[in-house]
Amino acid sequence: MPTNADTHGILCLGRLYCDLLFTGLAAMPELGRERFAEDFTLSAGGGAYITAAHLAARGRRAFLASRLGLDSLSCALEAELAASGVDLSHLERSAGAGPQPTVALVRGSERAFVSRRAGSARPATLDAALADRRVRHLHIAEYATLHEIPGLIGQAKARGLTLSLDPSWDDALIRDPALLAACAGIDLFLPNEEELRAITGCTGVEDGLDRLADTFPLTVVKRGGAGALLAGAGGRRLAMAAEAVSVVDTTGAGDAFNAGFLDAWLDGHGHRDCLAAAIATGSASVGHAGGAPRARRPETS
Repeated sequence: MPTNADTHGILCLGRLYCDLLFTGLAAMPELGRERFAEDFTLSAGGGAYITAAHLAARGRRAFLASRLGLDSLSCALEAELAASGVDLSHLERSAGAGPQPTVALVRGSERAFVSRRAGSARPATLDAALADRRVRHLHIAEYATLHEIPGLIGQAKARGLTLSLDPSWDDALIRDPALLAACAGIDLFLPNEEELRAITGCTGVEDGLDRLADTFPLTVVKRGGAGALLAGAGGRRLAMAAEAVSVVDTTGAGDAFNAGFLDAWLDGHGHRDCLAAAIATGSASVGHAGGAPRARRPETS
């Protein structure tokens, strides 16, 4: 059962994917050649769901605002979603929402993805979700979703919500000159290093953080094996090293990191404790295939 008060819930907004994860590849595929993977996992994916599932595992009430198709691939996710501990009362089920598969090929630290989007990112349930009195915070799992829903930040602010955004990589949008202006009002920005460089045009992380200071009160940069770097008000910087862990699959590790940070941050913990919670949650997620907590996913044969 959630240990946080009903009025301290987090609403996670973004597309819901069916992740087809191939791990244990000896080499990445080449055109015209077939490769065989040692293992395969089918799981629910997308930053909104993965973050929500990790929040639920930490005892935080987490709501998913997303769209799920009625096709066979989308329906294959129903059991995992039901077992995740995530509140699905704001999940829209629609024939036009799927299928949305992501094929992930994992070889050591190398990853390659191919995804398909279906229909709109805006769930029909969004207005009701933002008005839900159990929700205190809105987490937007990718800039592409924010880009598709003009006025979202203002609508959330009018409801008294705080907001966070993980930009997530999108070739068509990551260098959008209008991105920073569109993010005005976001309280917490959660890019990784590659995204930070693309968004700011700066090669150095510190320079990139300086570039973002006028837009975001708090930015946390995910640096993979190098840990994380936080930039707060007044030029404050705080770095923290990563944990030494065995890595099976880093899919969704950044979204798990987001969950750890948000959970601690909304409870009023200091920046160092928030970073420690984020790194611990992200590190725990890389020891198995798939982004959501392992205990929450039905086993696949």
